[in-house]
Amino acid sequence: MSAVSDRLPTFPWDKLEPYKKTAAAHPDGIVDLSVGTPVDPVPELVQKALIDAADSPGYPTVWGTPALRDAITGWVERRLGARGVTHRHVLPIVGSKELVAWLPTQLGLGPGDRVAYPRLAYPTYEVGARLAHAEYEVYDDPTELDPRGLKLLWLNSPSNPTGKVLAKQELTRIVAWACEHGVLIFSDECYLELGWEADPVSVLHPDVNGGSYDGIVAVHSLSKRSNLAGYRAAFLAGDPAVLGPLLEIRKHGGMMTSAPTQAAVVAALGDDEHVRVQRDRYAARRTALRRALETHGFRIEHSEASLYLWATRDESCWVTVAHLADLGILVAPGDFYGEAGARHVRVAFTATDARVEAAVRRLA
Repeated sequence: MSAVSDRLPTFPWDKLEPYKKTAAAHPDGIVDLSVGTPVDPVPELVQKALIDAADSPGYPTVWGTPALRDAITGWVERRLGARGVTHRHVLPIVGSKELVAWLPTQLGLGPGDRVAYPRLAYPTYEVGARLAHAEYEVYDDPTELDPRGLKLLWLNSPSNPTGKVLAKQELTRIVAWACEHGVLIFSDECYLELGWEADPVSVLHPDVNGGSYDGIVAVHSLSKRSNLAGYRAAFLAGDPAVLGPLLEIRKHGGMMTSAPTQAAVVAALGDDEHVRVQRDRYAARRTALRRALETHGFRIEHSEASLYLWATRDESCWVTVAHLADLGILVAPGDFYGEAGARHVRVAFTATDARVEAAVRRLA
């Protein structure tokens, strides 16, 4: 066991504990803007679907029910503009983090194989490569990478942590390069429905992939758009030649979404109104926090999508974390996401309206 854990970096959030204690000592309590975890209610129609499916004594299937596969294919075509998506093009997963962490292993990658991800990125991309004993590297422009031995290319648009969105023409250029060199693309699009100053586009859109899903898989989650982080509900869509073997591996591993959760996902993907309502909540919180941070002396960079503001005072991110902790506000240091984030902090706007208002007062 120690041999496996020794491959992994220190869990970054443990480093925040002293600052969390400082923030929690504030007379009005902590405003935790460090983790992008949903705090608003699960939509009622989703709760009802879960409850109605609660009597599920048998094992669920890894591939999901036909109703679930119908819901995913329908949503992918309706929302992402994909065409010709069949059941073979989709695969439910047990939350997107599980997939990110274990994908290189499930793909059979190992020593000598390379995994690449953005210079500022979700830490689990690196963790997945480490678990598989694969090599890993970061990029600013993936088309400048050496394609030899590059077995997995992670894209992330909208970005966590920066909120940066890759434009359609940029995605098209990257997909064409990967296709030319036989590089497998997994595109993490979990924040795609949370564009504010940009309209994020999926790699599944025909304008991006030319109508072919060869070597392309998109990762989507219901955690953010439907407040289902506690349900562990996500899915893949793309190349059947990639998803077919993953399905077989996941059958052997028992990586199955619970039957009640599958029913809840069907309800969530079939309703767009609750997504609009949740977007409106986040938009109001984002506007209030951005104004307060800028007034306080921060500069906001990128942040055109996702659930975060990428903020800087042109100082060490840990100095900024300490400063805000003294105000009872906890944020994530930018170096959690790579050395390039050493002078930024990531500020989530997933707190309740009351806690966001408290942060705004303190920043003033």
